[in-house]
Amino acid sequence: MERTGSVIAGAFCRINAFAYGAVLRCSNLLAAVLLTTTLAQAETVTVAALGDSLTQGYGLPQADGFVPQLQTWLADQGADVNVINAGVSGDTTAGGLSRVGWTLTPEVDAMIVALGGNDYLRGLDPAISRANLDGILAAGQEAGVAMLLVGLTVGGNYGQDYKQDFENMYADLAAKYDVPLYPDFLGALRAEAGTQDAARAYLQADGIHPNREGVSLITAAIGPSVLALVNAVP
Repeated sequence: MERTGSVIAGAFCRINAFAYGAVLRCSNLLAAVLLTTTLAQAETVTVAALGDSLTQGYGLPQADGFVPQLQTWLADQGADVNVINAGVSGDTTAGGLSRVGWTLTPEVDAMIVALGGNDYLRGLDPAISRANLDGILAAGQEAGVAMLLVGLTVGGNYGQDYKQDFENMYADLAAKYDVPLYPDFLGALRAEAGTQDAARAYLQADGIHPNREGVSLITAAIGPSVLALVNAVP
């Protein structure tokens, strides 16, 4: 694109210089074309969505998953953004920590961190999950990217102390790194359904992962927070 702009500007400059002898005007025009091209290329914000199966779109056609639906939602708001699907089904916070380094490539401007569901399902010690998330956020801070931390509301099957420790780690880490917190990835689905029986309409047959309609609810709810993240990128 820069090459095309340079050729056009150069041709115009030769004609203009021949007609008016305005060499300086030609140089300014060429510089303006190159600057405009560079700025246009820099407008797209790249967001990496680091997560597990909820981010990856487990059990759904590719277009129905969280990242494609989020991409569409953001585009409908007029945002020039590219959302990278960095979700891996079955991943824990430890898995996220192990791959955050190569997720944060130079073109990434912002990162959504949506991990912890599999830690909870496996009953992992919240202190370990907290340490892993801390490492992920530290990596994002070091890379200088804007971040959004996404939490989870969990059941009390491991006891209330576990539930409290698990849920509180998100708020604590968001405060530590001064990043916005979206408190519950599945919150919009629960709010819309109201009851566990009604929630089945928004879940796949496994009763865990959202179906296309469930993802749409989640995307519409978290969308404004992601848009704010995009707008926070310098």
